[in-house]
Amino acid sequence: MSSTPRPARSASLPQRTGRQLRRAFGARHEPLARPLDRSRARAWLLTVVGGLLATALSVGGALLLFRATAPQADTDLTRLHRIDAVVTAEPNHGTAPTSRFSGGYGNRIEVEAAWTYPGATPHTGTVEASGPPTVGGVVQVWVDPAGNATDPPLDRTALAVSAACTGAGALLALSALIAFALRLRLSALNRRAETGWTAEWARLEPLWSGRAGHRREE
Repeated sequence: MSSTPRPARSASLPQRTGRQLRRAFGARHEPLARPLDRSRARAWLLTVVGGLLATALSVGGALLLFRATAPQADTDLTRLHRIDAVVTAEPNHGTAPTSRFSGGYGNRIEVEAAWTYPGATPHTGTVEASGPPTVGGVVQVWVDPAGNATDPPLDRTALAVSAACTGAGALLALSALIAFALRLRLSALNRRAETGWTAEWARLEPLWSGRAGHRREE
């Protein structure tokens, strides 16, 4: 009983990768590999190596950034203090999400407030509150050792997120450059292959089609 031949299965990704690596290094058991095939394989190999290096650099840069900023954050946590301030005037209902003391989180309302720090030293200034405070109400404000209002300190979680975002952005940029370089290299190799094929066909086509023999007979 005859059996229907099964269609050949396409090579898996590890098999294709292994074949590309063998061609890249000019293995002896790839006798039919052309120089252009090896050049393409080397281009892909360099792309993989570049991707690994870009990943390592991005992760390393993110870790270095976190380690460089974490000590300052720890210092701010011990140096800065959060105290109560009393609202002294009606709040300005205009929102300022990017104001100095907002930290960039949501809409904040500016209010005039007064507080004492350090000890009984009086201070006044414009601070921000997350709710609708009233005159005489209490709001929280971060102050430095001199008692002046300042930005809230960053914690390690925020620093880790910031460093991770920076590393991810660097990895995306490097990956885009590597992909662009690979595309340029493959395009150049394709043009070279097409030029070589055209020249080879111009040389062999008369023999293959028999036109060369007709010319000799004429």
